[in-house]
Formats: sequence, C-alpha cells, structure tokens
Amino acid sequence: MYTDSYFAKFNLPPDVTETLKKCKTIAYIETKEELEEMVYGPTHTSRYDVVYPIEGHGIVKEAEVVRCKNGPVVNFMEDYMRRRDPNSMAIGDDLPSDKPRFRDRFGYPFETLRTQTLDWLGKQQVLLLPFTAGDRTYGSPSLMICPINAAFFALSLANMQGFVSISDTPNGYTPRSIIYVAPPFRHTHFDGKQVVVHNRSKTLHEVFSYNLYPGPSAKKGVFSILLDIGEEEGWICCHASAAMVETPYENEVVFMHEGASGGGKSEMLEDFHREEDDRLLIGTHTVTGEKYYMTLGESCKIYPIADDMACAYKKLQDPESGKLVILDAEDGWFLRMDGMNAYGNSPLYERICIHPSHPLEFFNMDGVPGATCLIWEHVLESTGKPCTNPRVIIPRRMITNIVPDTEPMEVDVRSFGVRMPPSTAKNPNYGVMGMLQVIPPALSWLWRLVSPRGFKNPSIADTNAGSGLKSEGVGSYWPFSTGLKVTQANMLLDQIIACPNTLNVLIPNQHIGAYNVGFMSEWLSREYLARHAGQIKAKHLVPARCALFGFALDEMRMDSQFIRQTFLRPETQSKLGNAGYDEGAKILTDFFKRELEQFLAADLDPLGKKIIECCLSDGTLEDYLALTPMKLK
Repeated sequence: MYTDSYFAKFNLPPDVTETLKKCKTIAYIETKEELEEMVYGPTHTSRYDVVYPIEGHGIVKEAEVVRCKNGPVVNFMEDYMRRRDPNSMAIGDDLPSDKPRFRDRFGYPFETLRTQTLDWLGKQQVLLLPFTAGDRTYGSPSLMICPINAAFFALSLANMQGFVSISDTPNGYTPRSIIYVAPPFRHTHFDGKQVVVHNRSKTLHEVFSYNLYPGPSAKKGVFSILLDIGEEEGWICCHASAAMVETPYENEVVFMHEGASGGGKSEMLEDFHREEDDRLLIGTHTVTGEKYYMTLGESCKIYPIADDMACAYKKLQDPESGKLVILDAEDGWFLRMDGMNAYGNSPLYERICIHPSHPLEFFNMDGVPGATCLIWEHVLESTGKPCTNPRVIIPRRMITNIVPDTEPMEVDVRSFGVRMPPSTAKNPNYGVMGMLQVIPPALSWLWRLVSPRGFKNPSIADTNAGSGLKSEGVGSYWPFSTGLKVTQANMLLDQIIACPNTLNVLIPNQHIGAYNVGFMSEWLSREYLARHAGQIKAKHLVPARCALFGFALDEMRMDSQFIRQTFLRPETQSKLGNAGYDEGAKILTDFFKRELEQFLAADLDPLGKKIIECCLSDGTLEDYLALTPMKLK
C-alpha cells in the first residue's frame, strides 16, 4: 500500500497514479528556495550536468546548470535547443483541431507513446510540482511531473506561473492540466527534434514535453492550456502586452498591444528612446537621409500590466462598461535579452538582474561559477556568434511600478502592431500605414484573423522572400492554440463587438513609407492617446486612402508641436505619392484576401461572414462602419 501522505492529496487519472507509485522517489517542494537548490543536483555543485542514459546513444548531456551569484544559468549543448521550434506541436487526441495530429505526423496512435512515457517516468526519480495556470485568483489547478535531474525546467515553470507549495495544496487536488517531462524521447523517437504533444479531454489537458527548452511547453504550452480552457468557458487569453499610462496631469489610460512576433508588444512597456541631447528622433528618410526630430519634455509614466499573455476572463467582463477587462496570465516574464549587448542598454533590467532581491533563472548566457551573470554576455553558438535568444525569467514583483496582478484592468485602447518595410514610388511595398490609424470593430477583427508578421521579423528566417508577408494566424496566438480556427475567430469577434468603448487602433513600426521610424511611432501614438484620454475626436479623422487602415489623423499635436502629415498620411510623401501608396496597399489587400478565404466555413458567425465578404469585394470604410458602427465624439 502506498502511504505517502503528500501523494494522497492528489486526485489523478488512475494510470498516472499507478505510474507515480512505481517511481524510485517522489520529491515535493515546500518553498521555491528548495527548488532553486535542487537545480544544482544532489551534491549542490557549482556546475551540474543534466544527463540521461539513452539506449543507442550512450550518456547524453542535454544541458548544464551553473551556479552564479544572481541565480542559476542554464545552457543547452545544441544550438537548436536554445530556441523554440515553431513546428513542435502535435495533437494526440481526437477532439476537433486544425493542428497536425500525432498519428498523421508519426504514423501511430499517441496512446502507444503515452503508455511508453508513463512507463519511463515510473522508473525515475520525479518531482511533483503543483502550479496555477493563469492568474492566481481565477486560474486553474495544474501539475508538472518532471525528472528530478531536470529541476531547472520545473523552476522555470514555478517562476513563470503560480507556484503552489505542497503544504498549501488542498486535499483532493484535481489538476485541470498536467505537464509531463520526458527528455530522452527526443532522441529515441523524434530524431533529436523538439516535440510537444497535447492530449485533451473535456476535463484534462495533458502536455507531454519531449525536450528541456521551456519555450514550447513551460511557456507556450501553458498558453495552449489557457486557450483550451478559455474555449470551453467562453474567454480568450490574449497574446498581448498591457500597460497603464499616467499623463503628467495624472490621468490614467490603459493600453493593450497585440500583434505577431516583432509587432512591438515588449516595446509598449518601454519609455521613449531619446537621443543624447534628449530629443526624439521621429524618423530618418531612407532615400535622402534627412532626420526629423521633436522635443518633448515630461512624458507619461508607464505602469506595466502584462508582458505577453493577458487573460480576459468571462467573469471579469462588465457589459455596462463596454470595455475589455484583463489580468496578467503570468507570475513571471520570460524576457528575451538579445537587444542587450553592452552595459547601459537597459538600466532597469540591468539593476534587477545584477542585484535581484531573489535569485533569477537565466538561459543561453555565459555563466561562470561564483560570478555574476551579466545579461549582455550571451553564450556563443557553434557559429562563433552570440546566441540570439538569451532569456531571463523575472518575477512580476521585481518589475518597477508594476500594476498588482490582483487588480483587473479595463482596456481603453486596444492596439495592433505591424512591422512595415520601406516603401517608395520606385520600390513600392506594403509599408504605407500611417503612424496611427483608427479602425472600426470589423477591421479590428480582420487584422487579428490575418495577424501579419511583416518585415524582417526576428523570429523568421525567410521574411525577405516575396513581399515578406506571412500570417501568424488568429489573434496572433494561433501557433499555440490546439482547436479550430473558426471557433477562435468567432470568439474574437464576440469579444471585440462586446467592447464598443475600447478604442481600436493600428500602429506600424520600422517604417512609414520612405521613413525609418523604429518603434517611435508606437511610443508617440501611446503618448498622444494617453494625453487625449484614449479618445480621438471625429473632427481629427479622415478616411484612409486604403480601406483596411480605417481612419487616418489629419493632425497630431503634442506640446504645441505638430507631427508632420507625411507620417500621418504616407501618400503625401514626395517619394511615395498616391501611385506608390496604392501599389503598396494592393499588396496588403491581396494578402488579406488570400488569408481570409479559409475562414468562410459553415460555422462562421454570420456577421463575420459579412465582414470577410466585404473585404473580398473591396469594401469601403463606410461599408465596414455599416456592419460595425463605432463611437466617435
């Protein structure tokens, strides 16, 4: 008879219970400090190798963990394992899904591998880690089952999600999701590739992680879990950053910024990047080299809310307010430090990471035992170049001025960011969006169905092919969703239509026509909207030349300075003009038409069908407004 008193707390599937009863050891965690010490192995060494005996491969070293002053530094032995493989997801069940099925991809039913995985875990020393998926108040009870020698992986999950001490785990704890970690199967079954299998039922979402990089499972795997639960309960976990912005006059406006990777989510939480003389470089002309500046004294204060995942729980929404209500879905942020290449790049994160109030966990950085891990010293890859995906997990509580995760926030402005290429009459392209475009709900929905990745995305290798446009899919969270595209499309439409008092806008980054603007367009738009209480008067709006852009602004003024019309309405640029603009707009419009046809399924919402048909028939802004009116003062 198994007599472990802690084990008796859990209400698990019968085969999982039997597996765990066979384990050599089960470790439970009372404090996060215990887990932090466990990552250094049984001898608490300064450098611990994570190895597995694998039949046909001998002893395989997957990773090493280095004890630094400011926390453990994890490095993987292969370049490939230092970043998420976007093709890692497979669906092991028979529930509705548009994603690749395990049996179709690998030629046999997942149940066979699931049994083998449980058999392997039953022979290991394992760690049972309860956690909360999503917000601590409204999230779901979950569990990770992980080999003890991969405790660093469990620590990454404990730092990103809501850690639950075994002492605080109630009797009858029934996980809504379970993550299983079995690293050797990457070599024995998947030819060294990252594979994460999602096995869903109505009451349990299982995630089988066959690799030790936390991106596809401990990070995005939990995102998949939240999308699955949200689909069942009628809410969405948005792929977004969010911030409360306080003006110099102490007015507060909440922004939520979405978009495909590279769309500016992290940048929404950053202050202006200023020149040495404190001016703002609005843009540099890519043909003439001319630079345009403005001087802005006191700018708004930024109070971060979420970095990557924001839960819009159904129970939080207030129909009377007409605004979307969100909470951060994470307890810690998995931040990429590729932009840090020297001291002084980011004083905020440097201060947190060099002198943390609690040890942090670093990935793909050059850690030396007993020294301080520096976030601008990235591990070198086999090419001799620094890794492009250095990461650190920073708990929310360490982020300066962060909004408490217990405080639901109403979203005043919902923005969508897109990377844009340079566009001129001689070399027309789709980078013809103005600095700030105001759009009706119908267009807000269309942009989220298509979610263009855009120009020179840092996550994609082939963005220079053709127009460079690729779709990240529904909501820009589609890579992590396990269900049906049309189901998520309908949910997004319902969410947007239910929030008429949340202003929807588009913001380009990198280029506006012939100007290189970086992310300055995003920061200026945020400043402008915050100073105007998240609203724009109708008298300042004019229909954009391209219907997909909704309205353009006829003026933007801050501190008695006007942003040039060439940034607001790119067709007024001498090097672009109407003809160049129209050619670029056609590239974008044709892309939208190609991507939207797949959503015209029988179970698409009737309003959604009308909106898509409007786009396919080259509808005007007035047509979109007729389908989904918007409130303007």
